[in-house]
Amino acid sequence: MALPLYLVGLSHKTAPVEVRERAALDPAVALPAALRTLGRAVVLSTCNRTEIYGVGSPKEAKALLLARGVEAHHLYQKEGIEVLRHLFRVAAGLDSLVMGEAQILGQVREALFLAREHGATESLLEKAFQSAIALGKRARSETGIGAGAVSVAYAALDLALAVYGDLTGLVVAVLGAGEMAELFLTHLKAQGVGRVLVVNRTPERAEALAERFGGEAYPLTALPEVLRQADLVVASAAAPHYLVRPEDLPKRAKPLFLIDIALPRNIHPGVGRLPYAYLYNLDDLERVVERNLKARQGEVPKVEALIEGALGDYLEWYAGHRVREAIRALKGWAHREVARDLPQADPLTRHKEAGRRAHPWILSLKTRTKAFLQGPPCPEDCPLLAFRPRP
Repeated sequence: MALPLYLVGLSHKTAPVEVRERAALDPAVALPAALRTLGRAVVLSTCNRTEIYGVGSPKEAKALLLARGVEAHHLYQKEGIEVLRHLFRVAAGLDSLVMGEAQILGQVREALFLAREHGATESLLEKAFQSAIALGKRARSETGIGAGAVSVAYAALDLALAVYGDLTGLVVAVLGAGEMAELFLTHLKAQGVGRVLVVNRTPERAEALAERFGGEAYPLTALPEVLRQADLVVASAAAPHYLVRPEDLPKRAKPLFLIDIALPRNIHPGVGRLPYAYLYNLDDLERVVERNLKARQGEVPKVEALIEGALGDYLEWYAGHRVREAIRALKGWAHREVARDLPQADPLTRHKEAGRRAHPWILSLKTRTKAFLQGPPCPEDCPLLAFRPRP
């Protein structure tokens, strides 16, 4: 039979968020139960997709998702080599909401780890996911698919790095303690900044965020003091009016860079006209994001070429996997032939000669098997399995 892999799933392309929430399988309870039901399978469950990869019939996988309140028109189903192609595209970031995002590769690795932990994998799935992980790493190291900032928070960090070159030792002030501030601080964490000052209207939220990232918390009333200390200000607070105006910034010898990623804006545009202040807003960052996304799109053909190469490698491995008994028989035949033709030869010479004689037959066998894998299913009495060289 043809490559017996299946995929049943849904993603941001086929289902709205409320449907994806119903389909999601948490790793503590729902995922182990699903794996026990499915038998041999790997489940990739993220905020943007739930996909079940398995061997054999997809019937149980489809039933499991339908039972969670997913309607059939939200699902996609793939078989054989198309399962591999889809998995490789996912691992490379080509199927993500944000082209080339890196987080998905870790999620693919985690999906394989969890399946192993629950004894749910087997050789075809192991090889498929290991190949996908290797492919994802190559895509990011050999192409620009993951280059450049494609989120506003990351673009803010890119801009800060472009301005300073190195953030080591700088004092960074963050206005706001919401999701955008958290994302920026997550990106900032590895840059070795000197101090992080978190300012928020609610002191408790400022303290919670500051504690997570080793920073200092300040109430909004302390903003003038924070501005005097800061080298870089990133503003993302939810406020109906400007929090920073030109009159709030005292004259200073060293420049102050301000990045306003809030909407409505936190920083009055007049701040950017001060001789010692440099202000960037959301429009500036979104232009950076758009430019980087276009650059990533241009890298897609390179990634697709890597994917096709990885597909070929997997099929070559599977060809050998499918006909290993025939290969073993070929090697036995070659050793018997060499023993008959070279009775006086030493064991090492016989071994090398047997390998030389068997090699072209094995290569031909694998090539013919790959052709079957990409064509119609091989019948029960597959001629490849009975293939032998003529005496």
